[in-house]
Amino acid sequence: MDMPSAQEAIACNKDAWNQSASLHRTTETWTALQRAVDNSEFSCLDGTLTGVLQDIGVAGKDVIQLCCNNGRESLSLFGLGARSVVGVDQSRAFLEQARELAARSPHDPEFIESDIHHLPPRLHERFDIALVTIGVLGWMPDVALFMQHVASTLKPGGALVMYETHPFLEVFDPKAANPLQPSSSYFQREPFVLREAIVYEGQAETAGPTSYWFVHTLGDILNAAIGADLQISELQEYAHSNREELYDQYEYQPAQLPLCFTLVATKRPA
Repeated sequence: MDMPSAQEAIACNKDAWNQSASLHRTTETWTALQRAVDNSEFSCLDGTLTGVLQDIGVAGKDVIQLCCNNGRESLSLFGLGARSVVGVDQSRAFLEQARELAARSPHDPEFIESDIHHLPPRLHERFDIALVTIGVLGWMPDVALFMQHVASTLKPGGALVMYETHPFLEVFDPKAANPLQPSSSYFQREPFVLREAIVYEGQAETAGPTSYWFVHTLGDILNAAIGADLQISELQEYAHSNREELYDQYEYQPAQLPLCFTLVATKRPA
């Protein structure tokens, strides 16, 4: 099968996310979010990410979240004292949800519809912190190019904070008869071709538009940060899962896999 170009994959993924957005409104999480965001101290961030952000200091800072989905994490940054928050996503349908949540919140984030590869110039070198969270890197055909665009949003001395699934977990298929047996190569370069709706809870697997999920090794990710002139100050790997509940089965194993990681990297002064 012929693989799509990077631009074709990006366009397909955007369409898949837009078409999946309505399914996320049927979940208990969405209902709970609508009730919770009116609290000025609302946060959906887990203890791991909260701790990293507190360590680098969010209070009084300008923060951008790239690929912000429905904005719940962007809103959570205000609870840590962020001065301003901008969320960017290419899915118009999910940004509509983000703005709906923001309207219920006492905070005032800005949400911008943009592909990460075509960020508006007004976002360049504007932020103290750039946040990238779970499930972003896999949608990116070129992680080095992605990292360059992330770095472009940071002021000199600004920090990237990333909290992502560990790429080694991509080797395993949680739906396989033996989910602990490797089912694909860690060094796979062709994307996984997906043909189901992008949902994380409350839905059985349903058919959906074609999308493409790319695997990037940990070395790819670190080298991409270095190539974007970001100085890595911290990399931590964890045994807990920050993915869908389906992946919880990989926790607490006698031979424990790395399941997620945090990365902090600072933009070098010009």
